Amino acid sequence: MRIFSRLLLLFVLGLQIPSACLAQPAADPLTAQNVLNAIQRGRNYLISRQQPDGSWGSEMQATYKIGVTSLCVLSLIESGLTADDPAVARGLTWLRNVKEPNPRLTYEISLMIMALTAAKEGVKDNLRLFALAQRLEQGQVKGGPEPGGWDYTCTGGGGAGQPDRSNTQYAILGLREAAYAGIPVNRETWQRIRKHFEDFQEADGGWAYRAGQGSTGSMTVAGIASLEIVATFLNDEKETNPDGSPICCQPPRQDDSLERAFRWMGRHFSVNANPLASNWLLYYLYGLERAGRLSGRRFFGTHDWYREGARGLLGRQSKRDGSWRGDGGMENDPIIGTPLALLFLSKGLAPVLINKLKFGPRDPDNSEQVLGDIWNRHPKDVRNLVEHISTLPKWPSLLTWQTLDFDKAVANDSLQEMMQAPILFITSDEDLSSLMSDRHIEFLRRYLIEGGFIFAARGCQSSRFEAGLESLVRRLYPDGSASLLPLPETHPVYRSEYLLDPATVALQGVDVGCRTAIIYSPDDLACLWDKRMVIDPPGRPVDLKTALLRALRIGVNVVAYVTGREPPNKLDEQQLVEDTDRQQELRGVLSIAKLRHSGDWDAAPNATKKLLKTLQDSFGVIAGSPAYKIPAGDPQLYRHTLVYLHGQRGFELSADEIRNVRKYLESGGVLFADACCGAAKFDASFRDLMQRMFPDIPLERIPIEHELFSTRIGHNLENVRRRAPQRDDGTGPLNPVERTGPAFLEGIKIGERYAVIYSKYDISCALEKQTSLSCIGYFPEDAAKIASNVVLYAVLQEVTPSDQKTTE
Repeated sequence: MRIFSRLLLLFVLGLQIPSACLAQPAADPLTAQNVLNAIQRGRNYLISRQQPDGSWGSEMQATYKIGVTSLCVLSLIESGLTADDPAVARGLTWLRNVKEPNPRLTYEISLMIMALTAAKEGVKDNLRLFALAQRLEQGQVKGGPEPGGWDYTCTGGGGAGQPDRSNTQYAILGLREAAYAGIPVNRETWQRIRKHFEDFQEADGGWAYRAGQGSTGSMTVAGIASLEIVATFLNDEKETNPDGSPICCQPPRQDDSLERAFRWMGRHFSVNANPLASNWLLYYLYGLERAGRLSGRRFFGTHDWYREGARGLLGRQSKRDGSWRGDGGMENDPIIGTPLALLFLSKGLAPVLINKLKFGPRDPDNSEQVLGDIWNRHPKDVRNLVEHISTLPKWPSLLTWQTLDFDKAVANDSLQEMMQAPILFITSDEDLSSLMSDRHIEFLRRYLIEGGFIFAARGCQSSRFEAGLESLVRRLYPDGSASLLPLPETHPVYRSEYLLDPATVALQGVDVGCRTAIIYSPDDLACLWDKRMVIDPPGRPVDLKTALLRALRIGVNVVAYVTGREPPNKLDEQQLVEDTDRQQELRGVLSIAKLRHSGDWDAAPNATKKLLKTLQDSFGVIAGSPAYKIPAGDPQLYRHTLVYLHGQRGFELSADEIRNVRKYLESGGVLFADACCGAAKFDASFRDLMQRMFPDIPLERIPIEHELFSTRIGHNLENVRRRAPQRDDGTGPLNPVERTGPAFLEGIKIGERYAVIYSKYDISCALEKQTSLSCIGYFPEDAAKIASNVVLYAVLQEVTPSDQKTTE
């Protein structure tokens, strides 16, 4: 049987002849690498057009040199360069040498602030930033027919200006970045901005350049982004109760301006033109990116704004020089069009860290609308947490979040949409389980099987939510295989970023295999995250600031535990276990058996399924069935190409089981094993097992020159990443060392082949996308490569006479 399997697989892999076991090639997808390549070409174009003095000049608008140079510098930084890169450094030097009274125009003042703050060299720029922000505040039009906005000249403070939504949105962007850099901006300025956009929204829900001129896409996304920005600077005046505790669960501020604008965008959405306008496509797309990212929306209507926009921009990019041109006006100049395209592609590619679950009864007259706010008592909670994490030194500098409409995801069977973010956040003061049908529960179960994670926080200190969560867990695991329990004091979540006191934080969790799949906080974290502000308002109580910091740290630790500070790429499609289960069976091509033993033999229950999916996607190999789970003493062991053994705890095999496995290995079989998360107890047990099974053959490191590490088998394994153990007393924050180099594998050789291949560093949990900082082992992508090579090596070995004798 095994001879036929190997010969057939050799035929399939070597000759690449179409077969039922080959994955069919898909259309060229929109991938992160395609986008990054386009960004690189666009950057190269801009750098090639930089003037010797460090500036950029527009062919069409030479008078806007400050604004154009600021825009180019900003786009280079946001697309991956730093202030130390030569082109950026020259551009920054030119901007810093601009003499007063310049810049004087609203666009130029705002873009200069954005470029200088993006450089993150505050000591050099703080005085200038303060002066520029003051100039913007003073230039806000405070009277006249449309107060609260800005005009071109930024001299409208006395009310004489004629504000427009375009200048206004750039002034808001400049003030936002100044505030994030620590420059104070008056509360009254933000209040006037909010009133401006609420008062001058058009009847159809969009915004026009000036009132009454007709809504357009570019001005509507400007209105959405502006209101979202303002909301982060305008918390309620009264924040605490008389006893000093935070005021939570008041009804959110009622305003339908944003919902009306979202509906307008859903009706008029396009990435091929600025909706209801004749030009300014790229300007509109940069605004669309802000509106989508800041509002936490993946979709406007049914349109995935980033994927559709990115695909359109990749098609518009010049194949000759990598630049972009718009559809008329100033955008026809690639010095203006290219940075706008770069900003859309780069900032829109920010990893999605958290999906916030949107749930509740639907409006019978508008199925798009969820009635009430039981899922959203604190609208800025997740956004504020994610923005806070983006400011931390060990994290990506731009992260984002999304709302996820649970009913829609279930109705559309959109598991991939759920998997786009590594964390699903749920908060409410209602019984969540009572609002979910069996279909909802099954969908959540599938999500968790695929490696998803639920972070739940009790809203408004509600006992209903806690009871509902306990009921939800029982429905997810009706066999009692998992339950909601207090996390032990040694759980890595208490050390993943900050040191948290388990006695006062008291998190609960649900363990599934080698990971905690659900973590629950009985504190109303969302209320406190919602109160985070970039700059604390004067007089904010110390106790409130302390409670807010504690809540943020709990959130950061949970996110760090789940992601290892490396959230998945936004455009990557996740491998789904159920896709492997649904494949047509082809018996005899590949069969993997997971060995049962006295320990936690199924610690990573979906690891082998994930491995089979990887083999299918990378090499076109489809297994005859999902992995078998058999006792080590099973006499049919020889029917399987490879047997797999893993766990975290210590284990033993009986003498009869040891003899059976040895007979299988001596007849041509292969044993592949790894210690889940580098577990010392499993490692010790496995080494003892090998000593008993092969007392005369040592378990030794496989040399990196062996074909197992090369493309002759599958992937090149000479440069893979893993987390090495943290050398401390176990009481400090987790800070494992990242190692890059050849895979470390040990083996036992029978004749000229390795019959046992072992990794003391984790592979199986990584196959399940476990990325916890506490998990000592390989990163998921490299774990999949190592495991694939081991399986292919097992299949493609030379067949020995003993193979033939045993299997026939």
